[in-house]
Amino acid sequence: MGRRVLTVDDSRSVRLALRDTLEDLGFDVIEAEDGEHGFETLAAEGADIVITDLNMPRLDGIGLIRRIRADGRFPGLPIIMLTTESQPEKMKEGRDAGASGWIVKPFNELQIEMIVRKFAA
Repeated sequence: MGRRVLTVDDSRSVRLALRDTLEDLGFDVIEAEDGEHGFETLAAEGADIVITDLNMPRLDGIGLIRRIRADGRFPGLPIIMLTTESQPEKMKEGRDAGASGWIVKPFNELQIEMIVRKFAA
């Protein structure tokens, strides 16, 4: 498959879990620990899909999504929110910012596989 996924989460254990799952599915994985680093990494290395946490220092997931959507270099880039937040208003805020999908933590491998394959097609 060879698709590149950028994971953005301030939790190292979550990034490692995502890396294990995504690499098992044949994806190349690059990581960032917050939204600022995530945007810098995306700009420097590119990605086919972004999976981002919501609550992070420096730049949260909503801010990251807005920044990516405002940048003309990434039209149509799928961005998946992965967060403990499940309130409808937070989900709406994510959708309004431009999130393509939403997974609530804790996640399982099947959830990750289904949503990533949906957007990798």
